[in-house]
Amino acid sequence: MISAIVYQLTKGLTPEQIKAGGLDAYFVDHTLGIYPQSAAGVPFTAAYFQSKGDTITDLHEDMAAEQKARTTYDNILRFADDPDVRDPIKFLRQREIVHFQRFGEALRITHDNLNSKNFYAFNPEFDK
Repeated sequence: MISAIVYQLTKGLTPEQIKAGGLDAYFVDHTLGIYPQSAAGVPFTAAYFQSKGDTITDLHEDMAAEQKARTTYDNILRFADDPDVRDPIKFLRQREIVHFQRFGEALRITHDNLNSKNFYAFNPEFDK
């Protein structure tokens, strides 16, 4: 969605506006097409997804990912003043908060169903 918003904001720009906005290197590689990358220009990669196959570890990773996304949306909102940008970003931010809460509930349920005598909360299904 962020890439789509950037596309909508940049379509129709003149070459002079593109250069003045610091988008000339991006334009050379991608024109103004949607190409997911970080603000620093690092392309999106599946390497961002983390999975260990352990429910507790993976739920913590999921919760961290939601919080990192929320922080990114917070930072975008600090710079954006256009309501057509802010409104979808606020929606996405709220969605990250709800996801974080649901992953937290799943983590609690997981802990509740583990061996309660195990202080370190390992999964007795795997660690016998």
